Amino acid sequence: MQDLYEYPVVIEVPVAWGEMDAFQHVNNTQFFRYFESARVQYFDNLKILDYMNNYARGPILASTNAKFLAPVKYPDTLSVGIRSLRLESGRITQEYAVWSHETSRLVAKGESLLVFFDYKAGQPCDIPQGLADSILALEPYLAAGIEAPS
Repeated sequence: MQDLYEYPVVIEVPVAWGEMDAFQHVNNTQFFRYFESARVQYFDNLKILDYMNNYARGPILASTNAKFLAPVKYPDTLSVGIRSLRLESGRITQEYAVWSHETSRLVAKGESLLVFFDYKAGQPCDIPQGLADSILALEPYLAAGIEAPS
């Protein structure tokens, strides 16, 4: 878990017994829920719901993927980190990393693309400047124009 400091938002998720499947490990679909929980916390930190309520603009998940590196079993607690890799006009590419406390190793990585959407106009839009500034404040690599360490 030495790389946790590279992620500005990290959540802790206890593994539930019911998340395991017939193969006796956490089902792959659960990892997308872990990613979602981290993404929601990231956006809560930025107060993105204020932008959605005030401007009717916000992110929509356009795509997501995962790479599974090791099985996870109950009981365990996972640390799920999230960071933004790229901030472009109307788009954010984010990365996730999931660490197991039980095995002390990285067990999954993922990536997602979020597109900003104007709900009133029904079309993609630019990221509101105030929100872009908040993301850059949270993400020193983006603000400096440097690629995040991998």
